[in-house]
Amino acid sequence: MAEDKKKKSAESEKADDKENKKAAAPEKTDDEAKKSDEKPKDDKKELLDDDDAGDLILEHQRESIPLTRENAVFTRSKGNLISLKLTKPDGEVEEFERVVVMRAFPISNPDEFLSVREPDTKRAGQGHEIGMIRHMSDFDDATQKLFLEELDRRYFSPKLIKILSVKDKFGYLYWDAETTSGHVTFIMNNPFSNIRVLDDGRIIMHDIDGNVFEIPDSSKLDKTSFKKIEIYL
Repeated sequence: MAEDKKKKSAESEKADDKENKKAAAPEKTDDEAKKSDEKPKDDKKELLDDDDAGDLILEHQRESIPLTRENAVFTRSKGNLISLKLTKPDGEVEEFERVVVMRAFPISNPDEFLSVREPDTKRAGQGHEIGMIRHMSDFDDATQKLFLEELDRRYFSPKLIKILSVKDKFGYLYWDAETTSGHVTFIMNNPFSNIRVLDDGRIIMHDIDGNVFEIPDSSKLDKTSFKKIEIYL
């Protein structure tokens, strides 16, 4: 009997210890329980998903192609703009109601490397490049005239005929000159950087507003005009 009582007493103490330990253990919060139920993230899968998203974006990118007389026909559209009928390498024909023509090298190579692009829009943003024209002279005269009309509007660059005066005020040069587009006055800073002599002898001048003026041949300027610019060459 005594042994049975000892046995029951020991079992009772063990049961009490278990209850005490259970009561002492902190309960899991809702956030902790949620985290324990969540499956571990698959970083590799997320990385692949990101790559796939990039691939989808690239799928919508247009690939620029060389434009020649064989695959590109340019015509004048309504409003004196330029339209393009393009034959792709796979034979598919794509028509553009309007395209814009831009110079890749407007100063050094104005008639080469012409970028033909879709126009910018508020909805789609910057227009994508459709293709590149290596030499403007590869196209017929009528097409070249279209290009030049567009380029002249975009790159207004009057030629200086005569320099009337140059005044230095507070580090800025104030120019007064006659050009092929009439009488102009413009302001320039840092003339030793903004007046450049090209390899072909042309002189290019940039004012503070981003306008470009050109002197095709400085030797044809009158002596007074040349003296006003000579110091900066």
